[in-house]
Amino acid sequence: MSGASLQETARALVADGKGILAADESSGTIKKRLDSINVESTEANRRDYRALLFSTPGAGQHISGVILFDETLRQNAADGTPLVEIIQDAGMIPGIKVDKGAKPLAGHPDETVTEGLDGLRERLEEYAGLGARFTKWRAVYRIGETIPGPACITTNAHALARFAALSQEAGLVPIVEPEVLMDGDHDIDDCAEVTEEALRTVFAELAVQEVLLEGMLLKPNMVLSGKDCPEQAGVEEVAARTLRCLRRTVPAAVPGMVFLSGGQSDEAATLHLNAMNKLAGRASAEPAPWKLSFSYGRALQAAPLKAWAGDHDKLAAAQAALMERAKANGAATLGQYA
Repeated sequence: MSGASLQETARALVADGKGILAADESSGTIKKRLDSINVESTEANRRDYRALLFSTPGAGQHISGVILFDETLRQNAADGTPLVEIIQDAGMIPGIKVDKGAKPLAGHPDETVTEGLDGLRERLEEYAGLGARFTKWRAVYRIGETIPGPACITTNAHALARFAALSQEAGLVPIVEPEVLMDGDHDIDDCAEVTEEALRTVFAELAVQEVLLEGMLLKPNMVLSGKDCPEQAGVEEVAARTLRCLRRTVPAAVPGMVFLSGGQSDEAATLHLNAMNKLAGRASAEPAPWKLSFSYGRALQAAPLKAWAGDHDKLAAAQAALMERAKANGAATLGQYA
């Protein structure tokens, strides 16, 4: 894919009123989701649940793309239709999570580095052949008294940049995800400081690897209080602090942010995104240079999962629940959620 094609796909993923459905849960995470509704995590049940999401009538009005797990990219629905084809027919773009997960960082207790670069070039070539048009790689940073340290920040930034360069070489748009976790009792100042340092380092590494900024997307955390912090920042403060952090670190050439929900409630994730777009939308005094959208997993899926509960007779109710969340977040990308 040429640079122009990469840019076209990146822009399509952050089209007005649309965002990304993250359905790339690892085998362990999807098992936890299905356990919560007393459904066994078999290949057929995982397939049926994800097919339910992808075949939701009208989903393409608010969902631009879907991030898949390796298993899902290769699966067919119960009627034999490839799941990738269902996504494409709905006007959505298929993507794939390509990292192998966060592993302990040698010599640095409580810190991790994301692995998966070995053999990535060959895997990317295969994924492109299976219909994927974008990729995602997640790095994780925990906040503690002495962490994250320089080793965690630089090692993960380098891996993210190598992933992005390899993805673009394969004609795939990379979604770069440096996630500062909500876990802990840190305040919003700590989150802002760590997020800013992580993003600065990531973009320095992306420059070294000569990644085409116009042909990638960033999947950042919002700047939030730790979930155990006694003082929780309000919606407007989260929006303002997140925007300030991004303005300081993210080049204007990047087409958009697709925020992760990161353990926020469905409603909080939507309210924060809406507030950011109101504050920095095109009608504001200082419009943001990039689109502000979403790449939500649990914040889009929790409602349909609960409505479905493994009962095929409740398919319509589950799909209606997904549409309600997708529509709300689509409105939030325009600063129009009420």
